[in-house]
Amino acid sequence: MRKNGIAGAVIALMLGFSIAGCQDTKTLQENQQLKTRVAELEKENADLNGRVDGLAKENSALSSENEKLKAAKTPKKTSKAKHKKHKRTTS
Repeated sequence: MRKNGIAGAVIALMLGFSIAGCQDTKTLQENQQLKTRVAELEKENADLNGRVDGLAKENSALSSENEKLKAAKTPKKTSKAKHKKHKRTTS
């Protein structure tokens, strides 16, 4: 009976280690997938930061060009010509 108890304990330990090993393998695979995804996101973030910087520079250039165009625009002179009123003719 004592041998059966020891054999059962050994089998339980072996199953426990194998299950723990599977979980470690699964965890390692998940960690690797997450690391890959984080690397992809960091690359996308760097690309987006570059685009934002480029768009900010473009916006700044367009704003300065807009200001130059506003400054170059000459205001139209308004004439204060008197308009003659038209008389209605009745027939």
